Amino acid sequence: MFVAMNRFRVLPEAADAFEEVWRNRRSRLGQVPGFRSFHLLRGPLREDHVLYASHTIWEDEAAFAAWTRSEAFREAHRNAGDNRPLYMGPPEFEGFVAVLEE
Repeated sequence: MFVAMNRFRVLPEAADAFEEVWRNRRSRLGQVPGFRSFHLLRGPLREDHVLYASHTIWEDEAAFAAWTRSEAFREAHRNAGDNRPLYMGPPEFEGFVAVLEE
């Protein structure tokens, strides 16, 4: 199993708009081989931002890598730059390979 996460530092006044962008996106993840699940997580409110993480679970790292090279990936991220005013800096990617699963 592979977990891919992007952390976003969202301006507090933009949190509702940020969530709405995700609710209204056209996701094709369910059609991607090796995809298992997606979650958008809201974390703590900090002094200057709200922490969010997009969290996808994949069959393995190869399935995730294939997704990042696909036309579906390019289409899903085509307008991502339009939302820059909602957050502080670019998202921070973190990838994890499962070493233990119960």
